[in-house]
Amino acid sequence: ARMDRGAGLPEVTRLPYFPEDVLKRLDGLTHLILIGARSPVSFFQYPGHPNSLLPEGCELLRLCPPESDALPVLDMLVHLLGVRNAAPKLVPLERPAPPSGGINTKTLAAAIAHALPEGAIIADESATSGGPAFHLTRNGPRHSAMYLTGGGIGFGLPAATGAAVACPERRVLALQGDGGGMYTPQALWTQAREGLNVTNVILVNRKYQILQTEFARAAKGAPMGPAAESLTELRNPEIDWCALAKGMGVPAERPATAAELFDALQRGFLDEGPSLIEVIL
Repeated sequence: ARMDRGAGLPEVTRLPYFPEDVLKRLDGLTHLILIGARSPVSFFQYPGHPNSLLPEGCELLRLCPPESDALPVLDMLVHLLGVRNAAPKLVPLERPAPPSGGINTKTLAAAIAHALPEGAIIADESATSGGPAFHLTRNGPRHSAMYLTGGGIGFGLPAATGAAVACPERRVLALQGDGGGMYTPQALWTQAREGLNVTNVILVNRKYQILQTEFARAAKGAPMGPAAESLTELRNPEIDWCALAKGMGVPAERPATAAELFDALQRGFLDEGPSLIEVIL
């Protein structure tokens, strides 16, 4: 699914990941209208939580299924409600200042939100590291975004590659966690082979953080043993993403400060062809 967002558009938010947070967000809802969307469910069947995340007593209204064209339905709804001339609340353009200091998820988000060009496409599989970037880019230049759904891993790099093939006139940003990136690193070779304008930002925490989080939730606070920890970490040996990218023909760099990261992003968006930025978090 693609979401167009940024300055000059209405803000569209996403539901949280964990079921208890979704239930809290939807608490008090009496009607849920679905137009080209599915009813919210939890990713896992968590013990003690329902799989369906509709609040108790909430009435579900399905105006059209996901496989249908939702635009005529929306147009009809606007007509029936008599709100065609209503002024929408649009998001203003607000770029954060270029970041300084060390690299973390917040300075990464500021660098992306300031450097992002108009009309960019973001393929986002940043997983546990991407929350601040989603928050800050909502006021950035208008762009399209494709977000991970359903808990799949390995989506980000191929999605960015496909977007660059489909829209060669637009710049593409891949926000990719290192764990998910190891499922499909061959996408980098395709980007180099086809000369695609993709700036790949690999977020390196050297572990499958989401799996460790889910383990902790399932274990109800019990400590992770050495075998489980070994299965969900990426340190033995550590992966050198710059070497991996260069071996596939993609220029790569590893910035040490937030300012260097910002400069690398700007170069990536301006230069022709793919590039990779390894961000150690």
